[in-house]
Amino acid sequence: EEAYAFVVDLVKSGKSILFVGTKRQAQDAIKEEAERCGQFYVNSRWLGGTLTNFKTIRSRIDYLEKLERMEASGEFELLPKKEVLGLKKEMDKLQENLGGIKSMRGMPGALFIVDPHNEDIAVAEARKLHIPIIAITDTNCDPDLIDYVIPGNDDAIRAIKLISSVIANAVIEANQGETPVMEQAAAEVPAEPKDIEEVVAAEAPAAE
Repeated sequence: EEAYAFVVDLVKSGKSILFVGTKRQAQDAIKEEAERCGQFYVNSRWLGGTLTNFKTIRSRIDYLEKLERMEASGEFELLPKKEVLGLKKEMDKLQENLGGIKSMRGMPGALFIVDPHNEDIAVAEARKLHIPIIAITDTNCDPDLIDYVIPGNDDAIRAIKLISSVIANAVIEANQGETPVMEQAAAEVPAEPKDIEEVVAAEAPAAE
């Protein structure tokens, strides 16, 4: 109840929730519930610096969006087949790791985490930046690192789905039919066309 009330108040104040769960049991629920309530999510791999080095992460997202615009406009057809295959492979990897935070323009108001023991880097980054953490915590987790503890079996798919849906419901209640933050953020970002040479020439190593 305390976590639910916190989420409602936070979202009403205009802030966002970042859903985090990269273990196999959590991946589907995290993506589905975050998308249902229009919030951001990380469900494949937490890249170090997602919060503490957001400028670099944002540059990778910008690069992903450039590639997507190139593909949509048909510019890939002007490139050698081998080069296109490489770019598409890179797009897929970036989408997998960063797709859930593509429209995130700044720091979230809080993190909702499944298994903070498994997501220790995310926990450390959030604490360093004083971002509140809501988490499903099992007996192997340190509750002192979590602001809003939700005791539960973080290995049980049904439990993860249920608790994630409650957090999503809190977001929906707070918004009361208003535009979800993810859609709002995406709508505020104009798609700037880029020259194909600029994109292809850009050094773009895959984020580690």
